[in-house]
Amino acid sequence: MSKLLKTPLYAAHVALNGKIVPFAGYELPVQYADGALKEYTAVRNGEAGIFDITHMGQVRVSGPESLAFLQYVTTNDVAKLVDGQVQYSALLNVHGTFVDDITTYKIADAHYYLCINAANRHKDVAHLQVEAANFDVIVSDESDSTTLLALQGAKAQAALQPLLQMSLDDIGYYKFAVTTLDGHEIIVSRTGYTGEDGFEIYLPNALAEKVWQALLDNGAVPIGLAARDMLRTEMGYALYGHEIHDGVTPVEARLMWITKLDKGDFIGKAAVAARKAEGPQQRLIAIKLTGRGIPREHYKVWVDGVESGEVTSGMHSPMAGGVALAYVKPEHAEQGDISVDIRGKLIPAERTGLPFVRSNVKK
Repeated sequence: MSKLLKTPLYAAHVALNGKIVPFAGYELPVQYADGALKEYTAVRNGEAGIFDITHMGQVRVSGPESLAFLQYVTTNDVAKLVDGQVQYSALLNVHGTFVDDITTYKIADAHYYLCINAANRHKDVAHLQVEAANFDVIVSDESDSTTLLALQGAKAQAALQPLLQMSLDDIGYYKFAVTTLDGHEIIVSRTGYTGEDGFEIYLPNALAEKVWQALLDNGAVPIGLAARDMLRTEMGYALYGHEIHDGVTPVEARLMWITKLDKGDFIGKAAVAARKAEGPQQRLIAIKLTGRGIPREHYKVWVDGVESGEVTSGMHSPMAGGVALAYVKPEHAEQGDISVDIRGKLIPAERTGLPFVRSNVKK
């Protein structure tokens, strides 16, 4: 087993009594001294929470054929991006199943930036570099030199603005700006994984401790992995290894909205088109328990007395009760009495829409 890595903020997490656990090859805080529920509440109820998500990967793509390259390796239509815009997208294999989900940042016509999932970093970079050999592009993995912070919640802008000379009012939802801080180039984007207004901040490692402490001094609350997962589950956001993986296509995962079959060719396009035509083998749905219990990952889902699938992400939401995302047989996605097997007892549930709680992002 390879040695676990530490982010530049590891000592800061320990000093704040963070409970350190292994995650995606790193030692990261699952929660701090006050516990995950208070952290979750701070973000949902109008404060600002700060997350160390440096374990995520960052890849820079540059060169005259950058657009053509990204059009081929990603599912969304990169040609529609303007400078300073972010796009949610995915990398697929030739079978049309997920290599990863990503965000694409357009800095300029021949200059893009990708944020990739932590556990998939080396796989994703290898995948991109293999395909890059056929294009006039440079793919640079900048993960080791980059710190990534997420600042989320109603007071996020108030906490971040004093650190910057530019106005954060100028950054709209899924937009970003390249600016400077202490002579270093940074990226600030109005994006996140919580359903609250907020920002993701890409920094050189040299600025990590200073910016982290400044945000704490401005009222931000440190947030661990547990509360982050609670917040993203309430929104119904996909997580690699749960809702998306190399066994499902965008057709099953409710992600055809980021899969543009009407653009040019891309990796996995033919397979996705075929799956769309023949129909999904399973479908991702959102459910809410009507009985008591907590629907955990891998708990079996039953419909009309037949085992139909399993929970991919589930929790007790302080605002919505027992909620879950689950894959079921396509014929059970919209009809039939549904329940979740919780420790040998079938707990009734109902299908529901997403998100499970109201989103407060500023669009």
